[in-house]
Amino acid sequence: MAEKKNQNNFYENVARYYDKDADLGFEQWAGENPLLEKIRDDFRKITIKYPFEKALEIGCGPGFDVSWFAHEFPDREVTGVDISPKMVGLTQKRIRKMNLDNAQVLVSDERDLTKHFKSEEFDLIYVYFGALNTVEDLGFAADQIHNLLKPHGHAVLTFVNKWYLREMVVQSLKLNFKTAFARLKKEWGGYSVDRHLPSKCYSPVEIRKSFVDFELMEKKGYSILFPAWYNFKKFLNQQEKINKHWKKDQQLQNTHWWSKGEYTLFVFRK
Repeated sequence: MAEKKNQNNFYENVARYYDKDADLGFEQWAGENPLLEKIRDDFRKITIKYPFEKALEIGCGPGFDVSWFAHEFPDREVTGVDISPKMVGLTQKRIRKMNLDNAQVLVSDERDLTKHFKSEEFDLIYVYFGALNTVEDLGFAADQIHNLLKPHGHAVLTFVNKWYLREMVVQSLKLNFKTAFARLKKEWGGYSVDRHLPSKCYSPVEIRKSFVDFELMEKKGYSILFPAWYNFKKFLNQQEKINKHWKKDQQLQNTHWWSKGEYTLFVFRK
């Protein structure tokens, strides 16, 4: 009983964190962030390489990607879920504003996915910007994704990386050791300096172990040298510099440095 109560508290805290993000204007500043959009665009380019008729986004936030996929592929169905009621409300507004009849969104986390959807219902499941970092049990989440995917369906999953080397070096040089190694702790507090997000950062090895029942199709790292999205104000109106850093990241993908950036992406096939 106590374990269930603790689990409920964990998810309630995650929901409150993202509800607060919605109140603080996440939708507006995220849409104006050139670093974030560069990464998001690459996520999408990778995702659309894999065929789908029915897609599910876990952790849809304010609906940037649910609406994009539904608009770009009007003959296909796109569903979004998010743990935050306020983020779901923003997505609903976006869907209505764009008149997207092929999109829907609801409040849920990974524990209830099989209650809302049938087994083998989706041929594509995607997670952008680390929603799976805020689950209590990554192995359980992997099982739910496996259950919901049709045979040979694909999961495009991104994670906040445990081994973000650039951040470790920069913060260590500033003598901010607590920040430098925060991602290595059992629980990571998220990006905010004044709010705590119950979450965990994962290494590529930990991710592969959790998704052992899947076939790995491809992997990629982000913000190895390319600046992290939260540094976007330093790079406003500097598109040439952004592109230069992005090119350097691409050149590192076939080296061991691919896994030392802020995010990792994995494409798994059931």
